[in-house]
Amino acid sequence: MLYRILAVILSLFILLEVNYPQLSPQSQLAFFSMLGLILVFLTHPLHKSVEDKRGYRIIDFALMAGVVLCFGYVIIQTEPLFENLWVANQPLGNRAGMEGRVDYAVGFVGLLVVLEGTRRTIGMTLPLLAVTFLLYANFGPAMPDWLFPHRGYPWSRIVSQTFLHSQGVFGIALRVMFTYVFLFVLFGTLLEKTGATGFIIDFTRNLFRKSAGAPAKVAVISSGMMGSLSGSAVANTATTGTFTIPMMRSAGFKPAVAAGVEAAASSGGALVPPIMGAGAYMMLEIIDPPVTYLQIMKAALLPAVLYYAALLLIVHLQSKRSGIQKEDSSESGSEHLRSYQGVVFFSSFSSLILLLASGYTPFRAVSICLGIIVIVSSFSRHSRVGLTGIVDAFENAARSGVALVAAASCVGIIIGVVTLTGVGGRLPSVILPLAQNNLLLALFLLMVSTIILGMGLPSAVCYLLMATLVGPILGDLGLVPIAAHLFIFYFGMMSMVTPPVALAAYTAAAIARAGVMRSALAAFRFSLVGFALPYAFVLHPQLLLLAPDGGPATAPAVLFSILITVLAIVPLAASVTGYLFAPLDIWQRLILLAAGLALLLMQTGVEQIWVQVSAFAAMTFIGSLSWRSRGRWLEAQTGVA
Repeated sequence: MLYRILAVILSLFILLEVNYPQLSPQSQLAFFSMLGLILVFLTHPLHKSVEDKRGYRIIDFALMAGVVLCFGYVIIQTEPLFENLWVANQPLGNRAGMEGRVDYAVGFVGLLVVLEGTRRTIGMTLPLLAVTFLLYANFGPAMPDWLFPHRGYPWSRIVSQTFLHSQGVFGIALRVMFTYVFLFVLFGTLLEKTGATGFIIDFTRNLFRKSAGAPAKVAVISSGMMGSLSGSAVANTATTGTFTIPMMRSAGFKPAVAAGVEAAASSGGALVPPIMGAGAYMMLEIIDPPVTYLQIMKAALLPAVLYYAALLLIVHLQSKRSGIQKEDSSESGSEHLRSYQGVVFFSSFSSLILLLASGYTPFRAVSICLGIIVIVSSFSRHSRVGLTGIVDAFENAARSGVALVAAASCVGIIIGVVTLTGVGGRLPSVILPLAQNNLLLALFLLMVSTIILGMGLPSAVCYLLMATLVGPILGDLGLVPIAAHLFIFYFGMMSMVTPPVALAAYTAAAIARAGVMRSALAAFRFSLVGFALPYAFVLHPQLLLLAPDGGPATAPAVLFSILITVLAIVPLAASVTGYLFAPLDIWQRLILLAAGLALLLMQTGVEQIWVQVSAFAAMTFIGSLSWRSRGRWLEAQTGVA
């Protein structure tokens, strides 16, 4: 009951304070993080082994008391309402560099509860990284030359930078979560209460019921649509996969393949406009020169469509190779299609897009859409949410969002240290010489760095850290700013399906009862196009509807880039699945892989035409061989002499 009450308070506080602010910015974030961390300690035990042992709850309540004490102190020492309680009659912001022992003690305890809250929600990776940065800030003079030594800072200065003021815990990461992300999480949970999840699955099942491998295609589209709502690859896999993985297995897909398809589809969900998880909102704060939300949506549209088109083609070819035929129409879900839930779903999404296109800020647009969902859904008993449903949506949003609150607070510690030490400005000076002015090599280094950093971290957190650390290098590479930031964001998502730490694939494997590493490798294989697309839109910004100089692209240039990319996707999909018109030999798959990558990665120009012509000729040659062997393969499959 306490959790439910606090979840409602948290949701209402964000709705009211974002639209009609009453508190100062730092007090807003302090109250937001305080409620989020209290909910973390209420629901996440010290360790799984002591989850049901009441004696350990004393530790949880002690930590909750520490949260209230530290974050409440920041609010009291910031808000004019509590002016009589200010230390030295000065607000906390005016005491920068002159803090007292009480301030430092509160800040130190605050850092500890943030680190512990993050450990409980997303594991050890991010807290250990934050502790490493804190030690780096203090022991800077002892660092070797290759670890960017600096003059070092006392712990008092580090605590002040990372907790007491607005460049650390209460910085950009938590601001984005407060202003944008939580409201969109609430948008998704409220829409789910109306039955939108069931509608999406029924709709896609009817759409593909006459196609080979229909359940896998249902998984691709439904996971993409639901992933746009949740923004979390793991959460998307856990929810949508519960329906789609059993469907795929019953149709004849191997467990690891079913898990791989679901993980690949779920990981791409945060790439789909208009919501895109938290990445789009962070880009609003980070990209320089500034861009609008609508510009980010327009840029992200074509890559998202191409990613899911490629994934559909991959599962179609995989189904053909595995002999998985059309779904029996008698078992179709058409009679169960939730038509009014579809009205709610499309009216809410179209309203969101219309409001954003009309110039509304993202938080105001989604706030209005929450009201639209409640009103439109009330006209049918099948979709009506009511007061209880709204409270349930608040609670579900809190369960989904508190992990991000803790993670964003912890990321703030790292960003505070980066700002304090200046390491973010020194890292590019090392990466650029390594790349030796080779754009593809520089992009490859960025990809590897992002994937490694993204192992075990939410994709939005990974993007924020990479954008903070390597942001200065992006301009030096001569890339269109939106393209460069989308490049990092894409590979933050792809870390969810990259072994050995492929969290989305692990989740899918548990549902499919398949081998963890086999599922991860299958997800990695099906996502191959997702690894190639970021290179394509960096080299061909026309895929983002942008010209190479960052201005709007012409229609012929956009159409030509789409054509080249689609031509590249076909051989890539065939090489991934080992099937075109018939099964392919290994040498044929390698030739198609090389041809597809050549088309995607070669920049347009006279000197590259021969490469593109050669790639197309190779595709045509392998395609003709596959077509000629199709008849023999079908005869062998059917047993016809």
